[in-house]
Amino acid sequence: MCGIAGWVDFGRDLTEERPTVDAMTDTLGKRGPDARGVWIAPHAALGHTRNSIIDLAGGIQPMSAEEDGRELAVLAYTGEVYNFKQLRTELEGRGHRFRTRSDTEVVLRSYVEWGTGCANHLEGMFAFAVWDVRREELVLIRDRMGIKPLFYKTLPEGLLFGSEPKALFANPLVKATVDADGLRELFSTAKVPGQSVFKELRELPPGHTLTVSRRGAVLNRYWALEAKPHTDDLDTTIATVRSMLEEIVTRELVADVPLCTALSGGIDSSAITALAAIARAQAGDDAVRTITATFVGYSENFTPDDQRDTPDAPYAAELARHVGADHTDIVLGTADLIDPAARHAAIIAQDMPTMLGDMDTSLYLMLRATREHSTVALTGETADEIFGGFKWLHDEELVGMETFPWVAAEKRQQGSSNGQGRGLFSAGLLGKLDMYGYYADNYRTTQAETPHQEGESVREHRMRELSYAHLARWLPMLLDRGDRLAMASSLETRVPFCDHRLVEYVYNTPWEFKIFDGREKSLLRAATRDLLPKSVIERPKSPYPVTQDPTYTQALHREFGAVLDDPNSPVLPFLDVDAARQAIKDPSGVAHEWHSRSNIEMALGFDFWLRTYGVQIDV
Repeated sequence: MCGIAGWVDFGRDLTEERPTVDAMTDTLGKRGPDARGVWIAPHAALGHTRNSIIDLAGGIQPMSAEEDGRELAVLAYTGEVYNFKQLRTELEGRGHRFRTRSDTEVVLRSYVEWGTGCANHLEGMFAFAVWDVRREELVLIRDRMGIKPLFYKTLPEGLLFGSEPKALFANPLVKATVDADGLRELFSTAKVPGQSVFKELRELPPGHTLTVSRRGAVLNRYWALEAKPHTDDLDTTIATVRSMLEEIVTRELVADVPLCTALSGGIDSSAITALAAIARAQAGDDAVRTITATFVGYSENFTPDDQRDTPDAPYAAELARHVGADHTDIVLGTADLIDPAARHAAIIAQDMPTMLGDMDTSLYLMLRATREHSTVALTGETADEIFGGFKWLHDEELVGMETFPWVAAEKRQQGSSNGQGRGLFSAGLLGKLDMYGYYADNYRTTQAETPHQEGESVREHRMRELSYAHLARWLPMLLDRGDRLAMASSLETRVPFCDHRLVEYVYNTPWEFKIFDGREKSLLRAATRDLLPKSVIERPKSPYPVTQDPTYTQALHREFGAVLDDPNSPVLPFLDVDAARQAIKDPSGVAHEWHSRSNIEMALGFDFWLRTYGVQIDV
């Protein structure tokens, strides 16, 4: 896992721009602490920071391919291609010769062999740039599901790109400007493909290539979900899901560095952990390493809330014992969460504040602590999106609403029209943004692009719409958050459930199969039932934990009070200051009002963002 940045400009000599290219590359140092490289030609420059995972001695980037002493192409690549060994064999059969064991060289040689068509041959998570020396073209390619991020800005005679916006902001040609659409995206939980929070930036959509030449920039889609008939019966479907998961997890265990699973004790991460334990045992490797995060006193003092019925740690410990894992608990204290530096680090990692508040902060701290034990972590992320695990998908009232069900659920939880994280912003600003109008437009677009099968029942048609909405609008937000917070600590996270072949198969599986036993994620439960303790199999979904310690809320109130008392705080013009002061009046710091607390956290994050990034708001 690495960081990439670059600049193509047919109107200037980039060999004279080395300091700027260095600055762009250096912003991505945490994505790649092990090595750094820059390649510059008159009209193209590529930068790379490396987090060494496979072939630690080889795989140095940017990497060039040569033939008869002539340079053909240069690559800057981040990610993992899990079928690289099979591709290498195929490419060797086509006459290619390799200098390293790395998947990087396989990606480069795949491009030399197939051009932009190489994307169809690669299986995994990736974002990369190739400068084709022969054609004087830059090619950007992003994986099918959008697991690895890639941002860009078009120029009059070229393009700038980077793994994160901060890389582009290091170039004086880019300004951190946010318009109304950018703020809508910032406050939204339904991501618009290709849309960036920043006015001058775009994000390469998942499953797309972008080719930049003297003729301009051409965007092409190489992969999309398709609706296909599902001919397998239920038993065959369950067996197929199991077989696919076994193969996916086994190949995602390949690494030349310490590897673990992030274990919550839910069925998703437990299934990945159990499959990993079996695969490692069959390969004669050591026991699987597991990491679980919790808060001091959380399990002992846990109180159920509207989202969580049980704490994670007891279930994670039981699963770890069940599979014989080498288990570690990471216990976060309230003092860790209270420290503004941790919240600020999470914002910098994502280049923006989010509405998730201490969930972001604690996840950042957990991933940072995980990096002390392992360089790679397999997670159970995305199973809910694929197998239908969210509670709102099993609430008939929410399912029947003409909007994203999680947006409908958000309005119900908030009890107001402002929405999660937006509760303290001014009515004037929120009126301009019209978030629910924005959601409505996005929702109609999502419905229109949903692939359907012929002859669907009304119920199947609706649930397919919602399945697609989760994959195309909710999942990108989750993947970007996970990648950015992990890479801020140089930790590579892998998401086995996001394998595009599994996604395709389950997407086309009838909804009645996904709930055949009356539970959420019926297929996944059935496919892994023999691997897991009964308590884990029967455990209801429990989202990522939030602290229930009232002293955290009290500290948050004090910090926000100082911001409100400072007339120079840049966030003040955007807030309903009276509502903000009312929000911090309660001295008790009621522990469970997470949605109210997230409003304060978002306002604090917005203030830090304006100060640190010099953001110009243009609404």
